[in-house]
Amino acid sequence: MAELEGLEFGKSDFVLLDEVTMEQFMENLKLRFEKGRIYTYIGEVVVSVNPYRQMEIYGKDTIDAYRGRELYENPPHLYAVSDAAYKAMKRRAKDTCIVISGESGAGKTEASKYIMQYIAAITNPSQRAEVESVKNVLLKSNCVLEAFGNAKTNRNDNSSRFGKYMDINFNFNGDPTGGHINNYLLEKVSVFVCFQLLRGGSAEMLESFHLQNDAAAYIYTREGAATATSNNDRSSHKAVMNALDVIGFSQEEISSIYQILASILLLGNLQFESDGENVQVVGQEAVKHISELTSTDPDGVTKSLLYRTVATGGGEVIEKGHSEQDACFGRDAFAKALYERLFGWIVSRINSIIEVKDYNPVLHGKNTVIGVLDIYGFEIFDNNSFEQFCINYCNEKLQQLFIELILQQEQGEYQREGITWQHIDYFNNQIIVDLVEQPHKGIISILDEACLSVGKVTDTVCLDSMDTKLSQHPHYTSRKLSPTDKTMDFQKHFRIRHYAGDVTYSVEGFLDKNKDLLFQDFKRLMYNSSNLVLKEMWPDGQLSITEVTKRPLTAATLFKNSIVALVDKLACKEPYYVRCIKPNEMKSPVLLDDARCQHQVAYLGLLENVMVRRAGFAYRQPYARFLQRYKMTCEYTWPNHLMGSDREAVEAIVTQHGFQDDVAYGHTKLFVRTPRSLFSLEQERAALIPILVLFLQKVWRGALGRSRCRRMRAVYTIMGAYKRFKVKAHFWEVERRFAGVRTTADYGKSVDWPTPPAALSQFHNITVIRRTVACLEDSLLDFCSDPPLMELKQLRVTRELPRRCGLYLMKLCSVQVRDCPQTSSGFIRVSKELKNKDEFGQILFSGSCRKVNRFNRSTDRSLVVTDKFIYKLEPKKQYKVLKKVPLDTFTGVSVTSGVDQMVALHTSSQDDVLLCLQRGELSPNQDRVGELVGSLVDHFTRSVFHQHLAEVFQVALLSHLAHSCGIHQGRTLITHVKFEAD
Repeated sequence: MAELEGLEFGKSDFVLLDEVTMEQFMENLKLRFEKGRIYTYIGEVVVSVNPYRQMEIYGKDTIDAYRGRELYENPPHLYAVSDAAYKAMKRRAKDTCIVISGESGAGKTEASKYIMQYIAAITNPSQRAEVESVKNVLLKSNCVLEAFGNAKTNRNDNSSRFGKYMDINFNFNGDPTGGHINNYLLEKVSVFVCFQLLRGGSAEMLESFHLQNDAAAYIYTREGAATATSNNDRSSHKAVMNALDVIGFSQEEISSIYQILASILLLGNLQFESDGENVQVVGQEAVKHISELTSTDPDGVTKSLLYRTVATGGGEVIEKGHSEQDACFGRDAFAKALYERLFGWIVSRINSIIEVKDYNPVLHGKNTVIGVLDIYGFEIFDNNSFEQFCINYCNEKLQQLFIELILQQEQGEYQREGITWQHIDYFNNQIIVDLVEQPHKGIISILDEACLSVGKVTDTVCLDSMDTKLSQHPHYTSRKLSPTDKTMDFQKHFRIRHYAGDVTYSVEGFLDKNKDLLFQDFKRLMYNSSNLVLKEMWPDGQLSITEVTKRPLTAATLFKNSIVALVDKLACKEPYYVRCIKPNEMKSPVLLDDARCQHQVAYLGLLENVMVRRAGFAYRQPYARFLQRYKMTCEYTWPNHLMGSDREAVEAIVTQHGFQDDVAYGHTKLFVRTPRSLFSLEQERAALIPILVLFLQKVWRGALGRSRCRRMRAVYTIMGAYKRFKVKAHFWEVERRFAGVRTTADYGKSVDWPTPPAALSQFHNITVIRRTVACLEDSLLDFCSDPPLMELKQLRVTRELPRRCGLYLMKLCSVQVRDCPQTSSGFIRVSKELKNKDEFGQILFSGSCRKVNRFNRSTDRSLVVTDKFIYKLEPKKQYKVLKKVPLDTFTGVSVTSGVDQMVALHTSSQDDVLLCLQRGELSPNQDRVGELVGSLVDHFTRSVFHQHLAEVFQVALLSHLAHSCGIHQGRTLITHVKFEAD
């Protein structure tokens, strides 16, 4: 078991506090923060404090330490809750999710990246390429979405200006097979990617986009031009370009993305002037650049910026010129819409790459999911507008989900199951959620009603309507309803008492941002672009001017619907929580502001969570599912129990393991108080599963083995019968072909031998040689005309020749070629050097000989015959190589039958080798010529490419054997055989 933290670091789980009070909670939190322990548990909830510095706790060694371990085995960490979610998904085939919450700047985005990295690191142990591709896309998508959706704010250097929920799909092996990303309410501000393009793009790229390397030169980036360093932007730009390429974006798509970004920056610098009647664009050069970047007509761009085309009730189409103010409004709305469509297209493009396609549960098993939610945190700025209103409403919904799942549902489940329980009070923020989203009475409904009203409806009129309808609500107020509160202005501010604190909103711009209406002229302009990527982003631009369409939903309603759908999606999964806390406003790594942290602890409901956890149970499971998973750990329940009910069987398992004091029995579920009891069950189950698997494998392998044995016996029986038939058939064919050959002139030498089966190949070769000897015997007898001599020779042939041929043939068939019959150390050394140099396989023949030149002078030499070359060596000069002839250049051989042991090897280059082989000292009657030629016959016979040489040397050998048998006694005959190529 892993070594846990010491007491000097405080309590690693807030549940272990002596008393659950705010003072003790904060004291433990501060102590751990000062000691560098930024993570603390509340049961399975991780409380994370932003350290505002890099910490060496996220490497490979840390990942290995947390892989497959239980929560309480290691110090608190994000990896532990990630592993718990992964194990729950894999063990129970149940969808899980990790909800990361906290205010802006608390470290939610970084936490989500570490969670993704851990899941990627522990999956795909077999390193399958398709799984690695999915993991790379999932990881690289973080980099891209962060660049296009994050920005620097006065509270956070890397603030998410959009909400992101990612579903990661896993197969039955637990490997990621795909995913899906949902994005929520992109706040269209000067995000990172604009600065990355201006400061990180190459000079050629910026020139092609008509941009300059100065963020202060563009209105949309001027405000944040001094906040980020150019070095970071350059490296980030390269990282984003690389990530887009790894994800699977084509070069045309990447180029289109940056062209759209460039056109947005140029749009922001467009200025308008009026002569009293007409409005004109100042400088047409920028319009031409925008037209070029968006692949549209310059006149169309100018017309869309200065005019609005509308259809009257009678179907007449008219053009209305903009005022200078309307033109500026239309320009900004167009730029924001361009960026919003671009961001949405990037998300949908990533989804098209990583989504699971053609998934068949029957073939691939159940597809399970882990969801990771990284969404903007609660925000309180000096000036809070429509975006902060939506963001804080989203956090209210997520807090309501946390309350329902962790506090409300848990306590309700204890009551339903009949578990003894002391109710714990908590704040239910449903009243605040209703204030925002309630039909006909909520703020969103009032905003929508104002947007749909005919006539000039201003933000002030909308504020008056809210004051009238919400005057009695305890969580809503304004300066009109509280005249003495001078922190708010008349006809401008309203205040909501959120669960995280009071937030004052400025109503200015609420209606315009809620409508977020873009003139149809811009949509048609973009749809008619020749850039296919840009055209794909504007499908609504295909509608004609006179075509009647439904009024689109407002921005607030669209956001509300997406958040409701998100909450429903999270509610159907098993949740794991990471609650992030921002320690101070100065981004200091050593300061923890007590008052600020107490406020966050209070509105996050962490104290109530501790109380519920201390009084509750860590794990609960229906009896049937618990029994199904752990029945093999008890002798009374494996493989099937005979008890009255599943509850009795579960009680038997619990009793056998001795933790009956740590459980409670509900009506339908078993409740386990501490994870340690469950862990002991998991350990025993993990130890038993290999034994069960081996038993099943043994039985199945035995069945397969017996079946395979029966099949092999049948195969061998058939093969044996077939082989016997083939052997008999061969002998029948030989008998048929050679019937009556004794009566022919050549004694059957012209008859072709049938191809033998593999089992008779060696026997066939011996038979062919013996047949050739028999033919040679008959031919030799034909040359003997003197009857007495013929009678004598007939006697020798019939008695001596077959015996001598048989001995040589037996020797050829069984000889094992020796590497070196000579024993001198010099010869052995030279032979090894030649073998390493020329890379031949083996030495076929070696021995001493005498070289005879044309002047009849002889000299001592050594002969070495290998499977590649024939070497002639000088023994007196340390066996120096005098001649090396490749073996495949030989065309014939000449041998003698006398005691001189002469042999001549003929080559195609007419560089013949003429030698007199010396007999051995131990065997003076040894026939060295027969041994040499026999070795070559054996070698050439084994080679597919030298069958012609095998025949040549075979004839020479037979002739030599016939002569050496004494048929031509008293005479020395020379046998000359040569192969002539066609």
